[in-house]
Amino acid sequence: MFSWVKQEQGGSNKEGEMYQTVTEGLQTLYTKKLLPLEETYLFHDFHSPALEPADFQSKPMVLLVGQYSTGKTTFIRYLLEQDFPGMRIGPEPTTDGFIAVMHGENEGVVPGNALVVDPKKPFRKLNAFGNSFLNRFICSQMPNQVLQSISIIDTPGILSGEKQRISRGYDFAEVLRWFGERVDRIILLFDAHKLDISDEFSEAIKAFKGQDDKIRVVLNKADQVDTQQLMRVYGALMWSLGKVINTPEVVRVYLGSFWAKPLQNTENRRLFEAESQDLFRDIQSLPRNAALRKLNDLIKRARLAKVHAYIISYLKKEMPSLFGREKKKDELIQRLPEIYTVLQREHHISPGDFPNVTKMQDMLQHYDFSKFPSLKVKLIEKVDKMLASKIAVLMAMIREEEAKQPPAMVSGGAFEGSQDGPFGQGYGEGISAGADAEDWIVSRDKHRYDEIFYTLMPINGKITGVNAKKEMMNSRLPNTVLGKIWKLADCDQDGMLDDEEFALAQHLIKIKLEGYELPTELPNHLVPPSHRKNPTADALYNHIED
Repeated sequence: MFSWVKQEQGGSNKEGEMYQTVTEGLQTLYTKKLLPLEETYLFHDFHSPALEPADFQSKPMVLLVGQYSTGKTTFIRYLLEQDFPGMRIGPEPTTDGFIAVMHGENEGVVPGNALVVDPKKPFRKLNAFGNSFLNRFICSQMPNQVLQSISIIDTPGILSGEKQRISRGYDFAEVLRWFGERVDRIILLFDAHKLDISDEFSEAIKAFKGQDDKIRVVLNKADQVDTQQLMRVYGALMWSLGKVINTPEVVRVYLGSFWAKPLQNTENRRLFEAESQDLFRDIQSLPRNAALRKLNDLIKRARLAKVHAYIISYLKKEMPSLFGREKKKDELIQRLPEIYTVLQREHHISPGDFPNVTKMQDMLQHYDFSKFPSLKVKLIEKVDKMLASKIAVLMAMIREEEAKQPPAMVSGGAFEGSQDGPFGQGYGEGISAGADAEDWIVSRDKHRYDEIFYTLMPINGKITGVNAKKEMMNSRLPNTVLGKIWKLADCDQDGMLDDEEFALAQHLIKIKLEGYELPTELPNHLVPPSHRKNPTADALYNHIED
């Protein structure tokens, strides 16, 4: 247990702050240090509603976004391996609202208006979007093992055209931005036959600005095209995303067919399996990184709140006391980019910490600058102290919690057995080939390797490193790789190779040339029989050779 004792400025009162968990610590820091600054400078009106206990205590959430018929709802069903209440799947736009798929003891649906008054759910602040949104928002509850670790948010299929935006009756992009700030992972789904990014989809992606680290892209239904077409589709998708997601890094794209139907085109089966396992590992890691993500989001929020306080107090300071307020207000709004530059130099703030200048100018039109509060240094100092010292202690607590009890990974549904058994990724392939065979797998091609071995002039049944090097270099593998193969193959570490060790080296070269990774240590099933300590294995090998 960690105890922080704080000496309050201006008095001798000592406030003992004792946190049992990271979640409790985050919630307490926000309430005592950051919330007063947000409330004083109208942060909630300009940027984001106040956080509540449920926001800190909720399970990790995954948000699915995509155009209609890209397989968002099917993707959820694929992960859960069962239908969920309120689910509708079809080639036409079927999901016309937001569905929060969460764990519950009893299966059922909770409508939006009832959902936003539940203090145990992290959706209370969504009531600001009104009945038009709440009538299209439900919570689908069911007892599913996957949902014990994460919650999944399904969104309406995005359409193109101005008419579709108007017919929603609420600010779709703003709702997505609200969810983007609170979820742990944002998955953008694309169909291999539907790569165009509509205007509304482009706005939706731009709503996630500042959350780039949470975004993953899934190219779904990739089995419906052949390899050549898939290369063109992938290139076109990356080009389209580059126009919308303005980041120097390339966004991670997962290829596959995320449903439980047979693959239409099996040319890239191995690629799809590897991609799906990568995506599964990414999702499975969310509970482990949930506390760190909430800590990171709190830091981002604190930095923005500080900058907002500087902006509001600067506008207040520049306002005249009596006459010409409206004229001065218009002038300050026009000069907002210059004000950003002034504050940036004065308070040593990074340009990336400032809010969008155009949006800020639009919102400032509706406020009386003379009623803004002046700069309260103590509130800023509290937040600075929180960022400088308290956050570091919470980081240490995260590692302490992980050491005592590692968080459970997402399990159940499609995640169950995804790594184990003969159908796990890489089972029976590459270095794992022959693990469950009775014979030494290298012996199947040893007769070919022996022909090469005896041309290398063995002395007393062994070839020197110089002679082995000449043959191994024919593979054109880098010296660093061949050096690793040599260490693995030279089982007795005498600097020479006998016929079995040479055959093993050739087998490892073949594995590497086929695109598989080499192990750090030689697996037991690849150890040459004459170098094994088990006499039974030697007898079995000799019997097979005879």
